Amino acid sequence: MLLVGIGVSIFSAPEASAYNWDRTLREGHSGADVRELQIRVAGWAADSPTQTYVGVDGQFGPQTTAAVKRFQRAYGLSVDGIVGPQTQAVLNDLERSNGTKHFNYSEFHSKDGSGFRGGNVSEATVRENVRRMMYKLEAVRVKLGNKPIIVNSGFRSVSHNRNVGGASNSQHTYGIAADIRVSGVSNSTIQNAAKTSGFSGIYSESSFTHMDSRVEYPYGSRSWWWR
Repeated sequence: MLLVGIGVSIFSAPEASAYNWDRTLREGHSGADVRELQIRVAGWAADSPTQTYVGVDGQFGPQTTAAVKRFQRAYGLSVDGIVGPQTQAVLNDLERSNGTKHFNYSEFHSKDGSGFRGGNVSEATVRENVRRMMYKLEAVRVKLGNKPIIVNSGFRSVSHNRNVGGASNSQHTYGIAADIRVSGVSNSTIQNAAKTSGFSGIYSESSFTHMDSRVEYPYGSRSWWWR
């Protein structure tokens, strides 16, 4: 698997909405800022296809340290597992008020025009779930050579999901699933990237690859499914 480091200006002024990191984070720390860090590095769960994910629990342990090191290596930072100003600047460079650097919330709206409403959880929960998924997809994007990812299907309202023949408990109805495609990249290559990025439900059809985070959430399916 090829991890491609990309140039990021760590000295540019962060956006007004950027997360306020008010301390250097390292193993042994805990708190809301650690939880936010875990969300942002969750896509760096493993070096090779492994059924594991970065727990978002606010506890900076060895698993989080390993994910931070992979993130730092991919973005050309000093690889020490410590989240100081330079690493924080790159983390904030991925942040946008309407999503992340390469993904917009609107890309994940239900195709029936209901936005994030009408799912199996509240609109606010769907939005937060989608935010977490976008950070994982940022990692997948880097691992695929920084090629644009096209989102075929993100969140689905219960009604829309029913109309397209989805399972009643589809992970799409919680905002934790996406069907994607990448021009010029095979489904098997996309799957391999997803399998290092903490996705626990993965399969491909001819025109897309599905990935979801079913194991992390208490929404019914608690077992890995890599078809």
